[in-house]
Amino acid sequence: MSIRREEEIFDLVIVGGGPIGIACALEAKRKGLKYVILEKGTLVNSLYHYPSNMTFFSTSEKLELDEIPFISTNPKPHKQEALEYYRRIVTSNHLNINLFEKVEKIETSTEVRQHTITTSKATYTSKNVIIATGFYDIPNYLNVPGENLPKVAHYYGDPHFYATQKTIVVGASNSAVDAALEIYRKGGDVTMVVRGPAIGERVKYWVKPDIDNRIDEGSIKAVFNAEIKEIREREVVITSKEGDQVLENDWVLLLTGYRPNFEFLKSIGIKLSDDGRKIPHYNPETMESNVKGIYLAGVICGGMETHKWFIENSRIHAKMIVENIVRS
Repeated sequence: MSIRREEEIFDLVIVGGGPIGIACALEAKRKGLKYVILEKGTLVNSLYHYPSNMTFFSTSEKLELDEIPFISTNPKPHKQEALEYYRRIVTSNHLNINLFEKVEKIETSTEVRQHTITTSKATYTSKNVIIATGFYDIPNYLNVPGENLPKVAHYYGDPHFYATQKTIVVGASNSAVDAALEIYRKGGDVTMVVRGPAIGERVKYWVKPDIDNRIDEGSIKAVFNAEIKEIREREVVITSKEGDQVLENDWVLLLTGYRPNFEFLKSIGIKLSDDGRKIPHYNPETMESNVKGIYLAGVICGGMETHKWFIENSRIHAKMIVENIVRS
């Protein structure tokens, strides 16, 4: 049973405790707004679930918030360094954040500018809401037979798990390439299944020669212009223009990308473009959505174009939103 907190009216509720949600909280605190961050998981939950050995594409200064220096031992920081950086920002600035509290529903009053936010633990009332939930929660499913088998995963963690095992990695982006290289170097037998004719052009420039060379020399096998047709207990069926082939297999990593929770956006009244990109409606000058008092921040603004917004180019959303709230 949730706790009713209607006696306490917030100026701002921030949904999502990732880097952009934290940036919004820093700006809200500076402007003297009464705010709270609601995060369904741990602090910077999406980053926490990134692969163990992940290296960011961006340099540390581009990941900084509020001009707080991000000191990294490498030009491009690792996951653990980022977790430490954002944690220290939250704790040192005493930001008001509730972890492991999932937002389930947001209802907007048509009579007054006020929103009721229902979570797994409580109910809040706020004049404004920022949605900064990212896109890492929902995988792009293949919808093929066997995708629900225990051997199949849509997220990749640590390469040691796959040592000596026959692992198929589906995808050709950074996550798929990193997984293939790391598992290979831990002694795994890796086969990549790629829908297109080559490894993706967006792969990190210092990694792409490595994966290309490993494929050319046969250390990592790759099947291009191919797709998974069926996943079985001990094998996988792959289809391509050469026909079907059956590969002996232990594990399947379907690293085919992720998408925002569009159903949640629609449930709170936010309109999406109908051109297949599903870009939410918002004012690019204020980041306010078509629902008065509900704002969008970070990568969620790109809809299916998940390579459009990053930490480095969406940090500015925090100032834009809070300035508009203060003016209103």
